[in-house]
Parts: sequence; C-alpha cells; structure tokens
Amino acid sequence: MLVASELQGKRIAFLVAPEGAEQVELTEPWKAVEEAGGTPELLSTQEGEIQAFNHLDRADRFPVDRVVSEASASDYDGLVLPGGVANPDYLRTREEAVRFVREFFEQGKPVAVICHGPWTLVEAGVLRGRRITSWPSLKTDIRNAGGEWVDEEVVVDQGLVSSRKPDDLPAFCAKLVEEFAEGKHEAQARSA
Repeated sequence: MLVASELQGKRIAFLVAPEGAEQVELTEPWKAVEEAGGTPELLSTQEGEIQAFNHLDRADRFPVDRVVSEASASDYDGLVLPGGVANPDYLRTREEAVRFVREFFEQGKPVAVICHGPWTLVEAGVLRGRRITSWPSLKTDIRNAGGEWVDEEVVVDQGLVSSRKPDDLPAFCAKLVEEFAEGKHEAQARSA
C-alpha cells in the first residue's frame, strides 16, 4: 500500500518522445508518483504536447513541462522511461535524451523503465552487468549491451526498476515508488 507522503518533496522526471509513448505506461506510474506525494514532470525533446498511444492507436495528448535539452538529472530525484515501440526508438537517437538518462546512472539516482523503454538504456551504455527485464523482443539488444535479461514481472537491481508490459504495472508502480523513496543507490553508477 502506498503511503501518501513517501515521495514528498521529490521531483520525478518522465521522459518521452513527442509521440509514441504507451499511454498507460505513462499515466499509471505518474498516478503512483502523485499518490505517494511526489511531483511528476513530463519531459520531451520538443515543447508543446506529446501524443501518447494505446498500442498502435493514437490516444491522449499531454502537455510537456520541460524540454530535455534544458534539463539535468541533478534537478530530479528519479526517472521513469515508459515504453511504446516508437517512443524509445526515437529517444535513443536524440543525444540530449541519451545524455539525460546517462546522468541519472552517473549520479546514482533511481530509474524505472518498462516494456520497450530499455532501448534508451542500451544506447546510453548503462546496462553492463545489470539485471533487467523488458518486452521480450529487446532480450538480444540487452544481452549485447552487457545486461542480464530475465523474464520476470518486476526486477530491481540497485536502483534500476524494470518490467515487461502493461500487465506488470501494479508491481512496477509499487517498486518504483519504493526505489524513489530510498533515493540514491551508489551501485547505480557502477554501470555508467
């Protein structure tokens, strides 16, 4: 059960592409952060709004709070990377997004990633020696990046929280709140 003040005073970044994020993988963790007393902020590579998706169908639009090129991990206490196939595929091609993600690992801050989201972690070069799960099609990419891919509902490895798919969201959200509440994990930086 979430405690309403667990994340009081903590700012959590949600990084997504201008379009392609899986809506439920954005909205459910967002709600979990808010319910735990944290302040979520939506970051993207462009100002305005992002277009979320329900699998391959357009869903809702959400206002961007900050452009990632103007942000630093030092401004936040944690990072959430939702999935959706197009979302991380786009982010991993954007230098400012990859830099932002890498900074969280360098600073030992918790990161939560779900579904196809780990593609951005592969590009950031932060998976060597890490235990992680994802959508099954990323298994080879994660292993090639030096990670240990496992097929589990939720995996926690020194501040890195990962899940496979929307069905895993209840466990994912509970664990990300727990890890964000714990704060920095010095071992998080070992793979950066």
